[in-house]
Amino acid sequence: MAVVALVVVLTQRGGGGGGGSNQAAPGGGEVFLQSTSSTGPDPFTRSTAHTQGTAESPPALPSPTGTTAYAARSVQGSTPGLYGGTRHIASCDVERQINYLTEEPAKTAAFASVLGRTAGEVPDYLRSLTPVQLRVDTRVTNHGYRDGRPVAFQAVLRAGTAVLVDDRGVPRVRCACGNPLTPPVAQKSPKQVGTPWPGYRASNVVVVRPAAKPIEVFVIHDERSAGWIARPPGDTGGGDRPTTAPSPSPSPTAPTPPASPASPTAPGTPTQPTPPGTSPTGPAPKPPTTAPTAPATPTGETPPPPSYGSPGTPAPGGVTGTAPAAEDAG
Repeated sequence: MAVVALVVVLTQRGGGGGGGSNQAAPGGGEVFLQSTSSTGPDPFTRSTAHTQGTAESPPALPSPTGTTAYAARSVQGSTPGLYGGTRHIASCDVERQINYLTEEPAKTAAFASVLGRTAGEVPDYLRSLTPVQLRVDTRVTNHGYRDGRPVAFQAVLRAGTAVLVDDRGVPRVRCACGNPLTPPVAQKSPKQVGTPWPGYRASNVVVVRPAAKPIEVFVIHDERSAGWIARPPGDTGGGDRPTTAPSPSPSPTAPTPPASPASPTAPGTPTQPTPPGTSPTGPAPKPPTTAPTAPATPTGETPPPPSYGSPGTPAPGGVTGTAPAAEDAG
């Protein structure tokens, strides 16, 4: 099965993006496809994920604002329905994650360095994050722990993966391995590593960009009831409340013709005779001796169908996404 690789893993030691001092450098390498429960290479901790779901197809999302060098679509972290979960159940055990890290100070320091924090800030930082599940395959820079240091690598996380996101909606921790996450890094000559899962398409992969301002409430899809949940930032499910489904983006519709104004007849337009009994003045016109004959339709011709490219006519299937960037996807 031909699947185009997206981007590449950084095999050198050091953090990547997101506030750490060690920025991943572009270059050739690998991109890892990671399923929901796989720990992947060099996990920071044991799994703290409560649930691992899967999604056979990505949800409908707003039209992308453009392509990136490492994913087909860019989606804002505040987008309603971008994430899922279960009402009153956190997808990650935040307190267990804190315990795993604080039991090993070297790991805490390495974890903190990736996210631009100090070791002492890690517990409060983790409690400020919101546990959710990805609903679409997502590109990130993942970080394993090797020889006392964080090691950055590029990855695609499968829809259904439990993560912790910050107050701008950006994934920051992968709960199946305790690894810190940062935004992806563009790479050249990528090589895919791992087996694509059913439904995987490079064109469906997204990268999450930060919301313009802190998110006041996450609108997430309830994977159990198929309803919708309003979850406050940093909440582990206790503050969940039901909410209405987000409104879909309006579809283009054909314009409604305006009512004919009472205005003088345009030059060159033939004036229709006034029916008898409706005009206050003037003689009534004589009725025609024969009924008017409709213009003949040429043999074998049928009226042309409407063009979906014409103004005001929606294309079938709704808005389509943009094509993957030629550099890393195809």
